[in-house]
Amino acid sequence: MTASADALPPLCRLESAHLAWRQEGDGEEAPHSTTFDDVYFSRHDGRAETEHVFIAANRLPERFAGWQASRPFVIGETGFGTGLNMLCAWACFDTHAPPAARLHLVSTEKFPLRRDDLARALSAWPDLAERAARLVAQWPEPVAGVHRLWLDARVTLDLHFGDTSERLALLDGRVDAWFLDGFAPAKNPEMWQPALFAAMAARSRPGATLATFTCAGVVKRGLAAAGFSWRKVPGFGRKREMLAGEIDEPAADRRRERTPWFSPPAPSRARHVAVIGAGIAGASTAAALARRGVTVTLIDREGAGSGGSGNAQGALYVKLAADTNFQSRTYLAGLLHSCRWLEALDPQRELWAPCGVLQLATSAKEQARQARFLAHHPLPESVVRGVTADQASRLAGTPIDHAGLEYPQAGWVRPAALCARLADRPGITLRRAEVLDMTPAAEGWSLTLADGEQLAADQVVVASASLANGFTQTASLPLQPVRGQVSRLTLPPGAPALERVICAGGYVSPALDGTLTFGATFAPRETEADVREADHAANLAELESTLPAFVDALRDAGARLDPDHLEGRAAVRAASPDKSPYAGPVPDAEAWQADYAGLAKDATRVPEAPGRHHAGLWISAAHGSRGLASAPLCAELLASRICDEPLPLEQPLVDHLHPGRRLIRDLVRGK
Repeated sequence: MTASADALPPLCRLESAHLAWRQEGDGEEAPHSTTFDDVYFSRHDGRAETEHVFIAANRLPERFAGWQASRPFVIGETGFGTGLNMLCAWACFDTHAPPAARLHLVSTEKFPLRRDDLARALSAWPDLAERAARLVAQWPEPVAGVHRLWLDARVTLDLHFGDTSERLALLDGRVDAWFLDGFAPAKNPEMWQPALFAAMAARSRPGATLATFTCAGVVKRGLAAAGFSWRKVPGFGRKREMLAGEIDEPAADRRRERTPWFSPPAPSRARHVAVIGAGIAGASTAAALARRGVTVTLIDREGAGSGGSGNAQGALYVKLAADTNFQSRTYLAGLLHSCRWLEALDPQRELWAPCGVLQLATSAKEQARQARFLAHHPLPESVVRGVTADQASRLAGTPIDHAGLEYPQAGWVRPAALCARLADRPGITLRRAEVLDMTPAAEGWSLTLADGEQLAADQVVVASASLANGFTQTASLPLQPVRGQVSRLTLPPGAPALERVICAGGYVSPALDGTLTFGATFAPRETEADVREADHAANLAELESTLPAFVDALRDAGARLDPDHLEGRAAVRAASPDKSPYAGPVPDAEAWQADYAGLAKDATRVPEAPGRHHAGLWISAAHGSRGLASAPLCAELLASRICDEPLPLEQPLVDHLHPGRRLIRDLVRGK
């Protein structure tokens, strides 16, 4: 009863904007779209036009000045272009908004500019240079989907790359003010269609405003049909008139018609949130909440960066399906998100290295799978590309016998150190304790700790890996423990060096602090964390099978490659039955079974009842061995939902991660 992958546009590289640079009267160059034969901003004064059309007509200075809500003010835009409109809105926000206010920008773009063109276009306004530099530094790859950027501590930008109507229909969030921009209706009629205005209406908050430079009839009719009221107001420069308007009663969310169980809980107070588990899932969630001004108590019985997140070095990688599915879409979004997030968090790269990852095809079956993947996913080579054995050898710095896939932006991370860094930030109190039980209270939750202490919190996030379904409220969520052991070899002087993380049946990372880390074993349903010599032997065998020349070079350098000379670490991770994480509100399983029991007889008869959840209870779990690529994105998803913001994933992918998805699946199948 979840949507199929066909509900999302193809996962692909987008065509970049085609520009011509034309001189204006003062000799300055301005970007001109050769695709649409139209300008990106007014040749008379693009900055002044933006201020008049979008900032003033939406009454942003006075609305920002009076903004007292805990959630951010949200601006939606239909056509990012050069980003001038959003940078001006950001500048206006900084000038007028109170210190505690936050701003969330959402913008669509079907033909994103190249990074150099973006920087060149924005160089026309020196007073925006610092803001432009932050935008350009985080500019994402031209991949269809949602890309979250952190412009500063108070301002977030979500770039939705793809067709505007499609992107807004997939947006999970609500907008306070619209910048209805884009090339003129006569130049770009495909955008100015009824579907665009309907999507805007469905994603508006009550009283949301809009402004647009055009008075074209197709726009006025489309707005009115979608429920917006509009009026003509004085235009800018040579344009005598433009449109401004608002919507009082936005359209209903269609999710309630198709999949009501995934309807999100109503926002509630979140001044203090308790996060249970301080691995990468919990620590990144705590940091995401603290960045929004939420007070967080982070609780872990062993401290930050333990369990599956306690290794000194871990691989930041994904393995995507040959045929597009929701899981692959989510993990690719997570990988790209983690790379931007880590760069923003640690620009000195003390905690990570985007050295690239090679996934080798060591069998005919894997070769065929990778070939099918490349045929079905025309992504930028800066994201993933096929490489021959010779190319892989040059990239890795060691002879390799197999072709494979290269992920240039992936690499390795120091998970334990990263968790410690995340936990040590203002607004977070780290408690070394064990939570035995949690019960709803008059306002929020009461947590019982092992020493008998009762801890009160407005809301709770469970992020304790294989222990996450150990509470009464989460017991219905199926989790499988998976034991894994890594091996660590102290390298002798003169040992060969790897230049990339290399994955096949296992993985091996470039040496860190003179130590080579490789592994890991995979033992489902095992819960012991003892280090075993047999697992060291298995890791050595896998390493030698994948990289025989590298292992020979290690031996020649004097490395002791036998199990009793290795150090190691074992931990227990958690996986879901479908191998995708759980990230969202915890469903009330008994209520779901009662409300949706009829699905077993006829899955097409969808009840109207929205999904009932344990109010203020959330989970981020089942990240398995790819948590570095999934947990930070899931942390943003949870923090965004808790703080009533637009989400960093398309609605179908948000629903794919919903912790109740298995309940619905089993109900439909009569289980």
